[in-house]
Amino acid sequence: MADQLAFRKKFGVLAPSTNSIVEPDFNRMGVPGVTPLFSRIHIYDQDLSTEAQMEKLRVQLDESLDYAIDLVCTAEVDYMVMGMSAETFWGGVAGNDYFKARVKERSGGLEVATGAEGCQKVLNSYNVKSISVVTPYQENGDREVINYFEEIGFEVKKLIGLKRPTAVSIAHTTEDELRDALIELNESGAEAIVQVGTNLSMVRLAAEAERWFHKPVVAINAATWWMALRENGINDKLYGFGRMFEDF
Repeated sequence: MADQLAFRKKFGVLAPSTNSIVEPDFNRMGVPGVTPLFSRIHIYDQDLSTEAQMEKLRVQLDESLDYAIDLVCTAEVDYMVMGMSAETFWGGVAGNDYFKARVKERSGGLEVATGAEGCQKVLNSYNVKSISVVTPYQENGDREVINYFEEIGFEVKKLIGLKRPTAVSIAHTTEDELRDALIELNESGAEAIVQVGTNLSMVRLAAEAERWFHKPVVAINAATWWMALRENGINDKLYGFGRMFEDF
């Protein structure tokens, strides 16, 4: 018997305990019959002020990821979604594949949507070759993002790293700050602009910026959710969250 509300799909979403943006983002991009069920990865030290602390964040994820997967799978979810982006870029394509394989094995064989792959799929749909990127990370995180995109064949013309000092403070980034970053990135001449970091509130602004710049502006939460829907055969068109939901 189908779940009354999730009669099409139940998505198990893994998100950092410090993240206050990705859950409301996914909920406002909701479609009938699909429910995102969130499980939190315990981030006990949210300091991101140095490259060493960025690495420590990955250690914390590694320590509590399996438990978060186990918790959400008790709801008999159909598919897994990663609501944290840094780990999906780390180590390039092989790193993303390793992460997906780990989640798939622990969840009993469920497929997984990740931010890195979601961005890749959206960009490939638009057939662009050059991008500029905004991140909330320190320089080591920025390098991983550049390496991932270059490995899959994109030229990264410019990257702006906002270097947010803590995991929680990422969500404090204002639309004015993000707008200034987008305008600067657009001047690079890239064919598309990408925002990574699931705790940056960018979905609404990215959709607006596409009208200014007349090019794809890909917010990672939108790309991840789009991938999860489309990989499950859910092709509903959504409006106000980026052209990807209208075009593909």
